[in-house]
Amino acid sequence: MEHRIILEMGTGNDLYGLDYTKAAKRAIQDALHHSSIVMFKSLGIAHTDMRVQVTIGVQKPELLDISALTAELPRGKAEVTGVVGGLDVHDADNDQTHVIATAAIEAFVPIDAAKWKLSDRT
Repeated sequence: MEHRIILEMGTGNDLYGLDYTKAAKRAIQDALHHSSIVMFKSLGIAHTDMRVQVTIGVQKPELLDISALTAELPRGKAEVTGVVGGLDVHDADNDQTHVIATAAIEAFVPIDAAKWKLSDRT
């Protein structure tokens, strides 16, 4: 049975190019830089056993390059999904739209709960 072991969030932006994928890549990198998964070696779990689910929120998810975003993930079996979210902030004075993306990264590993028990130590 899979269990979620991590949920990290990040934000990224593209201020001048109206590039949703660039903003999403920056959101993924922001989230990744907030976590370090040290338990794999300690518990004997291979990184390849981890499933990574990434949800990207931008105003126009259909403009995301899902393959490019998946390539940003260094470990596990990655799945990236775009949803409506994030922000487009328009600067009318300069006729410029700034894109803000949000990312949620979830990591799941197969854990057999029957093999785990609380320590008898107090």
